[in-house]
Amino acid sequence: MSDSPWIMRELVFPQDYPRVARLWKTVGGGVKFGKSDTEEEIRTKLTRDPDLFLVVESDGEIIGTVLGGFDGRRAMIYHLAVAQNFRGKGIAHALMTEIENRLTAKGARKIYLMMNRDHPELIDFYAKLGWSVMDIYVAGKEYFPE
Repeated sequence: MSDSPWIMRELVFPQDYPRVARLWKTVGGGVKFGKSDTEEEIRTKLTRDPDLFLVVESDGEIIGTVLGGFDGRRAMIYHLAVAQNFRGKGIAHALMTEIENRLTAKGARKIYLMMNRDHPELIDFYAKLGWSVMDIYVAGKEYFPE
């Protein structure tokens, strides 16, 4: 039910993982479930900064997520996701505010946000939160054995 109250908290692993994975696989809106989203990879991520993986829960379901990463200089934000029937209720805004607060408290002065170009409507959402598109190219390389 979309009018149910919700709470934000840190991920509890491994108990929350199946519900998080289900959200990521079904949410659309730019979140793509990839090789780095497996249970094993998330376990590894949590050994570094467990306080930077936030979830929103309502009636026992995970309805929102955001992940942050910090290398000591710069920070990244990934996988902002809110279930379709909970959008427009301030959940994404609350998740972004909290993850930004946590990252800046750690000392981050530059925070980058990855967004999928297949969803240009997200640019307006992030712009309302003070983000701007940077004129850079991002290259990536994956190291997952087949």
